[in-house]
Amino acid sequence: MAHHKSAIKRIKQNAKRNARNRHVTSTLKTYIKRVREAVEAKDKEAATAALKAAIPVIDASASKGVIHTSNASRNVSRLTKLVNTLG
Repeated sequence: MAHHKSAIKRIKQNAKRNARNRHVTSTLKTYIKRVREAVEAKDKEAATAALKAAIPVIDASASKGVIHTSNASRNVSRLTKLVNTLG
C-alpha cells in the first residue's frame, strides 16, 4: 500500500482512468462487432446504419486517448470497405 499522498492520489487516478478506458474499449468493440455481424448477414441497410453509429464512437475513443488516431482511422477505413463490398 502506498504511504505518500502523491502515490495515493496516483493510485486513485489510475483506477478511474482504467475504468473509463475499459468502458470505452468495450463499447467500441461492441459497435465494431455490430457492423461485422450485419455484413455477415448480408444486410446492407443494417450494416450501413451500424457503420454510421460506429464511426462517432471510434472517433470519440481516439479523441479521449483510449486508442491511437491511426488505429481509429484504420478501423473506420476497414469497416467502410467491408460495408461497401455488399454492393
